[in-house]
Amino acid sequence: MALHRLFQLTSLLRSAVSVTLRRNVGLSAVVFNRAAASDLDPVQKLFVDKIRDYRTKSKSAAGGVVDGGAAYEKSMSEEMTKLQRLYGGGDLAKFPDFKFQDPKYDDVAK
Repeated sequence: MALHRLFQLTSLLRSAVSVTLRRNVGLSAVVFNRAAASDLDPVQKLFVDKIRDYRTKSKSAAGGVVDGGAAYEKSMSEEMTKLQRLYGGGDLAKFPDFKFQDPKYDDVAK
């Protein structure tokens, strides 16, 4: 009987320790992540740096293409010229104005 009670006591103690350790490990992981939020792993740091770099370049581009260069501008103007020639000119950067008229119906007597 004493052996059975000792086994129950150790089982109860083991489960209590297990629950406490799980809670502490979970809590310490959260605390560690918050403390190390500024220390990103190298891939995350590279990604965040590239996003910040792009943001600064896009502000300096003032609505244009970031890192476009002269070759890009030349290619873009050639393509715009081709499109104007194909579609009859006009401002291709502006959305076209559509004007619809109601059809005129003839009265048909029966």
